Amino acid sequence: MKKRKNFRKKPKDTAQGLSVTVFNNNIDKALRVLKRKVKNSNLFLELRKKEYFEKPSKLKREQKNLAILRQRYQTLKEKENN
Repeated sequence: MKKRKNFRKKPKDTAQGLSVTVFNNNIDKALRVLKRKVKNSNLFLELRKKEYFEKPSKLKREQKNLAILRQRYQTLKEKENN
């Protein structure tokens, strides 16, 4: 019996953006891969943020509050270590 060349190689993915190829009609595995790719790309977070307009002053205020929280957490962590 003659061996076939590149029998186990998967085809290259030339599609742009998020795409998943389905092998052996295994849709469940492809769906899991797609969900993981969407989660890792933060696509839904961006869509939620762009759902409606937010004033620039509100965005700055939120960033400032997050920075304050990070600083508090870091100082508490340093106190615990000492």
